[in-house]
Amino acid sequence: MTQFLQQMINGLSIGSVYALMAVGYSLVYSIMNFSNFAHGGVIMLGAYFGFYFLAVFKWPFVFAFFGAALGSTVLAVLLERVAYKPLRMRNAPFLYFIISAMGASILIENFVIATIGPTFKTYPQVLSREPFQIGALFVGRLDTMIFVTSAVCLALLVYFIDFTKVGKAIRATAFNARVSALMGINTDMIIILVFAVGGFLAGVAGVLFGMKYTVYPQIGAVTIKSFIAAVFGGLGSLPGAVIGSVILGLLETLISGYFSSQFRDLISFSLLIIILVFRPIGLMGKPSEEKA
Repeated sequence: MTQFLQQMINGLSIGSVYALMAVGYSLVYSIMNFSNFAHGGVIMLGAYFGFYFLAVFKWPFVFAFFGAALGSTVLAVLLERVAYKPLRMRNAPFLYFIISAMGASILIENFVIATIGPTFKTYPQVLSREPFQIGALFVGRLDTMIFVTSAVCLALLVYFIDFTKVGKAIRATAFNARVSALMGINTDMIIILVFAVGGFLAGVAGVLFGMKYTVYPQIGAVTIKSFIAAVFGGLGSLPGAVIGSVILGLLETLISGYFSSQFRDLISFSLLIIILVFRPIGLMGKPSEEKA
């Protein structure tokens, strides 16, 4: 029982990071109806921003943390302006958006390899490695910070979407962009805002993931897991993305703990196939005329 609870604690830690990544996918999908595969590049650069602010510029952790998040926010908005807006202006098919997103992801990754290099980088130690002990359980300080930070960010996002005027405009645009524009909502600004929010959360996720593991150019590949979580919960559904991420994090940790880490990816992608075959809209998703 103790081992099971220990694995659950570890699973909540990684699942909360997946959730920060997955809501970025869901936010963009809810507005533009396509999967932003360049989101991994934004997360990767967020991890690098945090590393350099801490290790090279010697910023205090709080400033480095928010600096990385703001840097990712700017990058996400620039990505939308350069890679997606021209396609929106021409009413391009959604397949073009996916191709553009994949191209942008490859471009960002190779730009980092060519400029920074392919070597792994480790964050300087911010928190003590001495874990909290609760009975027979050990809870890492970093895992605690990851869970609390993710929970606060997600709670603020829910409040912003559900209880603010701008959040209601985002929900209206997600429901019907054309009607929202006719009602006076500036849908172009809403799209910018959605990418900015997704970029900010991507920066937070990048820093937390980089602190827990290491930073390298291919770190954005972890967003495949967050994409699986978003599909599992239901693309376009923020609660679904969070629930799917937590379940996936717990499932991966339990599989690694009780069987082998070699089965972790196998189970994750098997889950994706099963969901797409038997319930394509996910746990909390809504039917859509076109999914990408």
